[in-house]
Amino acid sequence: MEFDISEKLAIVHLIDSVIVADGKVHEGEINALSKLMPIIDFDSNFLIQARTIDIDQSVLILKEMTNIKKSKLAKILEDVAISDGYVHEKESDVIRHVFSEIGISKKA
Repeated sequence: MEFDISEKLAIVHLIDSVIVADGKVHEGEINALSKLMPIIDFDSNFLIQARTIDIDQSVLILKEMTNIKKSKLAKILEDVAISDGYVHEKESDVIRHVFSEIGISKKA
């Protein structure tokens, strides 16, 4: 499944938001991000670019995705959140907010 460039920007922005939500970047989160780079097809420069968009822009882009892509996004975000062995409340808040905004009913 291919995400288009705007979807990738929004997804990478959200992944980054989940990683930094608890104020600490853990090694497991870095590893998870590294594993996602070839899957989503982005690099560290793309990550820097993704940081320039805000959460509202990301949500608007992600709302337009198909349900299949939204499910894939949900799995990615949940995997990143748990990658350090613990889902911090702030990470969970970011994910829940996004899920509710784009119409995913999964719990994080």
